[in-house]
Amino acid sequence: MSDDGALAKAGRDDAAAYAAHDSNRDLVTALQLYKKIMDARASAREANYSRTQIQDIVNGVVPGRELLDAQMELAFAHLG
Repeated sequence: MSDDGALAKAGRDDAAAYAAHDSNRDLVTALQLYKKIMDARASAREANYSRTQIQDIVNGVVPGRELLDAQMELAFAHLG
């Protein structure tokens, strides 16, 4: 795919994720699309935006204590 084609697809993916998230409140689809963007373009500006949007969704739907517990489990797992 050409650079122009890749940029056009990136724009379409971003627009679809934004629509699912903000307009339709379809958070499952939004999460899936944001993850797809991150996986496809991990170092791109769009990936950073997608990470931020994923964090916003997670913080909005996962109770604070549950999120903290999950983060602590991850930290302990990585610390051995």
